[in-house]
Amino acid sequence: MKLYEYAGLDATGLAALVRSGEVTAREVAAVATEAIALANPKINAVVETYDDRIATLDEAGLGFGPFRGVPILIKDVRGNEKGRKVEFGSRLAQGYVCDGDTYLAEMFRTAGLNIIGRSNAPEYSIATSTENLLYGNTSTPWREGYSAGGSSGGAAAAVAAGVVPIAHGSDIGGSLRIPASWCGCIGLKPSRGRVSAGPQVDEGGFGLSMNFAQTRTMRDTAALLDCLSVPQAGDPFRIPAPDEGFMAWLNRKPEKLRIAWTTAPTMDAPVDTEVAAAVEATARQLEDMGHLVEQADLVFDQDAASRMMCAVWFFGFQKTLDKIGSKVGRVPGPDNLEPVTWEIYKRARDMDPYEFLDGLAWINQSRREIGRFFARYDVLLSPATAQVSQPHGLYGLNLPGVSPEDYMVLADEPVQFAFPYNVAGTPAISLPLAMHSNGLPIGVQLGAGPAREHLLIALGAALEQAMPWAQHVPPLHVTKL
Repeated sequence: MKLYEYAGLDATGLAALVRSGEVTAREVAAVATEAIALANPKINAVVETYDDRIATLDEAGLGFGPFRGVPILIKDVRGNEKGRKVEFGSRLAQGYVCDGDTYLAEMFRTAGLNIIGRSNAPEYSIATSTENLLYGNTSTPWREGYSAGGSSGGAAAAVAAGVVPIAHGSDIGGSLRIPASWCGCIGLKPSRGRVSAGPQVDEGGFGLSMNFAQTRTMRDTAALLDCLSVPQAGDPFRIPAPDEGFMAWLNRKPEKLRIAWTTAPTMDAPVDTEVAAAVEATARQLEDMGHLVEQADLVFDQDAASRMMCAVWFFGFQKTLDKIGSKVGRVPGPDNLEPVTWEIYKRARDMDPYEFLDGLAWINQSRREIGRFFARYDVLLSPATAQVSQPHGLYGLNLPGVSPEDYMVLADEPVQFAFPYNVAGTPAISLPLAMHSNGLPIGVQLGAGPAREHLLIALGAALEQAMPWAQHVPPLHVTKL
């Protein structure tokens, strides 16, 4: 298999070749390694590869799901496998090895995916940008030295550059949709409870975090969602799913939907005029498709959210880091934690537990307000990010003298439209529907009510046909290096 053939196929297309016998899974893995060698010096997306899944791959051990033989990267944070390293992008955790499999890793393997390595992420997936002092910064394939976003930036950069067609990511405050927007990928955050977080925990981030992946096509997105929407033993609750699965919605035109659109900032930070124009163009396209489209703003105070969420996101953070440090023989401190992370550690150590309870109460109230909005509308169209990719050094954690609260406000300014869906536990997707005049991709976000991913699949597939993005290939793509 030639590199240009590999990079030109999505995961579904690659799996079809493996299934037909035209190429073996080991051959595909070898080409993926070639792609990593070409792209990684420019984008720094991959931090480790697994030789036993590449050169010495036992193909008999692969699952027989729809993605059999397709290479995938695991984000360096969660979703990992027993005996494999996970280092959270942190010098404190360097060398940390997982004690057991997650259900997510098991479902990836059952789907037939071949987990060939780890992708880069900011320290403990806190930052808006994938920058860390352990492995370095990840660039968007559209411009070296510009951020791939965070925290699933290594995943998005790898997919956009043609390194792999699909890559694991997670999203607690936009961490799938932000990198998708800044790299030109598809980033779906599923509904709360859609993808099991077990068995070690019931839910990530007290219900705010969800696992999924970066993809390039809607058919890969739908097929993977079918593979991962499998309730696991001991899950705290189950949510409705379409009887016929999500793939069935790829070619299904939903009944006329009530679609709201907005470009109004949710905090004291501007929206790029070209980003706003892309949203308005998408609104017109959806109206042309026969939907009822009108301008309506979701009332959400992101400034307040950014400060309030420190009490929820970082409650118990110091215990987590103490446990990691104990396992690898290190004590958390400024010599092995980045400046903002160290400030968060100290803030968590001194936190009044009632701050956490107040934070949960705020989430509950905000969730109800968002729920009332989605009682009036089926879908909300907005920017995925208020700005396109920005240079490294602005939103990483290596910023001395910045408090946790001030960092969260700073980091949320370019990505302010993402967090309401984590609070509400509802699905949202970033689609690469436009390009900025400066040559960087623009992500447009569609969000829906609880358990309504099928609407996002249907609309995303329709927009993929009407406003195609496959022709947008970044300069740092493996076929150009």
